[in-house]
Amino acid sequence: MSEENDNRPPVALEQRGVSADQRMFSPSAARNSAPILAVLKRVLPTHGLVLEIGCGTGEHAMCFAKAMPNLTWQPSDPDCDARASTTSWIKFTGLNNVLAPLDIDVCSRLWGVEQTAPFDAIVSVNMVHIAPWEASLGLFAGAGRLLCSGGVLVLYGPFMRNGVHNAPSNVDFDASLKARNPSWGVRDIADLERAGEASQLSLRETIELPANNMLLVFSRGSA
Repeated sequence: MSEENDNRPPVALEQRGVSADQRMFSPSAARNSAPILAVLKRVLPTHGLVLEIGCGTGEHAMCFAKAMPNLTWQPSDPDCDARASTTSWIKFTGLNNVLAPLDIDVCSRLWGVEQTAPFDAIVSVNMVHIAPWEASLGLFAGAGRLLCSGGVLVLYGPFMRNGVHNAPSNVDFDASLKARNPSWGVRDIADLERAGEASQLSLRETIELPANNMLLVFSRGSA
């Protein structure tokens, strides 16, 4: 069963009696951080600047940045609560290679980070299926503009292959997403590959991960 079927919202630690603390905890982030990290250690550069699109609670940023201290991690999220949680996690962990989270709308023509580009990698976890298709197109367009030559765009989540789900649970999950918002849904790898090609990004790897999820690695130009 895909972990994305766990639709419980992140839990704010302040609700547990920790005052003046805006950190949130996501059960799915706790489960998937380790398998995602194992792949990121292989596909990301050893040094450089990584932009995260849709950082959520901020737990992934903390995990990945701590494990790869030679990378500078730039989290972002359009949700103010997510940015507040990420800011609180940065303060709690004391990591100096995680920058303050930014408000980025991938559907915008400019993301506000053009002055710091190019990025060596862009990472987006569990975003494209919980957003309109236009967000996926905007993500690829932005990656095409902002990645360095050979830079990678890494996507994690549930995906279809040529219109076929890889597990019955993902069929149900896809239906539940569309019931919540008709513009949401599990994306087809072929559609994402075409969107990538339009922005000079080629699909380099498709990696199976636990709970019927995958990690897709796109590369800009020469690897």
